[in-house]
Amino acid sequence: MDTRTPRWCKSSHYSQMFSHAHVVDNICELFTLLNAPLKRCVWSSFRASIEEKYAKELLGLSKKVCGCNEMNTLKRSLDVFKLQTEHVSLSHLQLAQTMRDEAKKLEDFRERQKEARKKVEQQMDALHKQRATQFKKTMESKKTYEQKCRDKEEAEQNMNRNASTSNAKQQEKLFARTNQAKMNAEVADRLYMQNVTVLGKIREDWQKEHVKACEGFEKQEVERINTLRNMVWTHLNQLSQQCVTSDELYEEVRKSLEHCDIQEDIEHFVNLRRTGDKPPAPILYDNFYSSQRVPVAPSVTQMAPSITRRPLPNPTNTRGDLINSTALDPDRAYSVIQY
Repeated sequence: MDTRTPRWCKSSHYSQMFSHAHVVDNICELFTLLNAPLKRCVWSSFRASIEEKYAKELLGLSKKVCGCNEMNTLKRSLDVFKLQTEHVSLSHLQLAQTMRDEAKKLEDFRERQKEARKKVEQQMDALHKQRATQFKKTMESKKTYEQKCRDKEEAEQNMNRNASTSNAKQQEKLFARTNQAKMNAEVADRLYMQNVTVLGKIREDWQKEHVKACEGFEKQEVERINTLRNMVWTHLNQLSQQCVTSDELYEEVRKSLEHCDIQEDIEHFVNLRRTGDKPPAPILYDNFYSSQRVPVAPSVTQMAPSITRRPLPNPTNTRGDLINSTALDPDRAYSVIQY
C-alpha cells in the first residue's frame, strides 16, 4: 500500500482539521460536500420523464386522422408517415426506459457510496467523542495537578517561614503537611501525565483513521467522477442513437414520398370522379312562333342528345298563322291581332 499522504491530506483543509478546535464541524462539512454531488445528479430521471411525455404525445398524434381525403400515392405516403411517427414514438419510449435503467444504476452506486461513508463517519464520530472525553479528562487532571503544585509550594513556603518561630510540635505538623502536599502533587502529576499519554494515543489513532478516511474519500471521489463521466457519455450516445433511429424511420417516409406521382394522382381522381366523355348539350333558343318547334330540352340529370343549332325560319302569312298588323287610326297607335 502506498504510504504517501494523499492529495486531500496535503490540502490546507486537511491541516485546518487538525489545528481547528472544532474538528467535528469540519468532518461533517466534508461529509456534506461528498454527499451533495450525487444528490443533485437527477438529470437522467428528468430527461427520461421528458422523453416519455414526448413519446406519449407523439403516439397520440400518430393515431389522429391525417390525409383521410387524399387518395392514391399521396395517401399511401401519408399512411407511411403516420406509421413511422408511431415507430418514432415507440423508440422514444424505449429510450426513456433505458435512461431510467441508467438512473437506477447511478442511484444504486450512490447508495453504496453513502453506506461506505456512513461507516467511516461512525468510526470518526466514535473516535472524536473518545478524544473529546479524554481531552476533557486530561484538562481536569492538569487543573488538579497545577492546584496540587501550588498547594505544595504554599506548604513549603509556610514551613520555611515558621521554622524559627514554631516549636517542635508545630514544626512536625508543618513538615507532615508539606510532605502530604508533595505526595498529592506527585499523584496529580502521575495522573496528569497518564492522561496526556492516553490522549496522545487516542489522538494518534484518530489521526491514522482520519488519514485512512481521506484516502477512502479520495478513492470514492475518483470512482464517482469516473462513473458520472461514463454515465453522461452513455447518455449522449443514447441520444445520438435515437437521432439515427429517427432519421432511419423518417427516411422510409422520404422514400414513400419519392413514389408520390402528382400526375398519376390527378388521373386517378379524374377516372374516379368523371361523369362522362362529353359535356352536356347546350340549351337552344326555341321560337314560340316558329312552325318547326324544337323539342323541350331534357332535364339536367338526363343525357341530352347533341342537337345542332339551325337558322331561324322566315314566317309565312297563312290562314293558320297569326297576323300582326298596325291600325292606321291616328288616335289609336297600338297593335292589334287579327285572325
